Amino acid sequence: MSLICAIGELLIDFTPMGVSTQGNNIYEQNPGGGPANVAVATSMLGLPTSFIGKVGNDGFGHELKRAMISKNIDVSSLAMTDSCHTTLAFVHLDDDGDRSFSFYRKPGADILLSDEDVDYSLIDDCQLLHFSSVSLTDEPSRNTTIKAVKYAKEKGKLISYDPNLRELLWDDLKTAKEVITNMLPFADILKISEEELLFLTEETNLLSGCKKLQKLGITLIFTTLGKKGSMFLYKDLTGSDRTYDVKVVDTTGCGDSFVGAIIYKIMNRENKLLNITLDELHQMNDFANGAGSLTAMKKGGSPAMPTCIDIEKLQLEAIKL
Repeated sequence: MSLICAIGELLIDFTPMGVSTQGNNIYEQNPGGGPANVAVATSMLGLPTSFIGKVGNDGFGHELKRAMISKNIDVSSLAMTDSCHTTLAFVHLDDDGDRSFSFYRKPGADILLSDEDVDYSLIDDCQLLHFSSVSLTDEPSRNTTIKAVKYAKEKGKLISYDPNLRELLWDDLKTAKEVITNMLPFADILKISEEELLFLTEETNLLSGCKKLQKLGITLIFTTLGKKGSMFLYKDLTGSDRTYDVKVVDTTGCGDSFVGAIIYKIMNRENKLLNITLDELHQMNDFANGAGSLTAMKKGGSPAMPTCIDIEKLQLEAIKL
């Protein structure tokens, strides 16, 4: 039985690792995909975790399955298809370690996730379902994800949502905004970036944007602000915390690590989302900032996910920006 279940994309990230003697970029392959990274993050923090998704029945797909198993993640609902290859993403890093992506996904195996691939007993057994918008870009994965989220909500499960906007994966941004927004009322916990908040709410004031989303019924909202840290909104409690002064190598997976850390803190509360104090909110936010900062210090998203000991050590020793 898993406390956490994540549904969505599992893919290969090709991360730049240097330059060859001929002057060409050298890439290292790593497991990637937002929900899959969150699954690794929660498992690394000690929460029993399962994953629902689809990969190609190819070398990459089998390697991804082995990688998830090595992180103690239940992959009994990880489907494999002969219809197309495992989705690939090439990561591009700027001088500050900030990343962008080029996807090879038209089609990619993750898009082909169908309702028949979903083992609903994993959702029955979990306490929280996590998803993002990447699986909402195309059919059949869009309707499959929506059905799974609605099923989890009807079963009284907590829902964690990361919009995780990847503009290049959508046919048009009008559709992206509509589809992503339609899923917001299902969320109990929302992790959103500053850029995504502006995109969805058209509010330049962060708190105003969060309050607009809060009116949709979202209980707990965290907004990540890059080097500036992150802020939170819970009922009428709001605040922000600075992040840690670390050497940034690769920001891939930082948001996923942040989400995993928040989920960990929530799942270790007896009352989950009830009666959270301002002090607790700052503790959650700071812990999640620590997780994201540690992830930024290493290349590759999934392989960089920290343990509780890693985060607590950083909190004791590091200096905040």
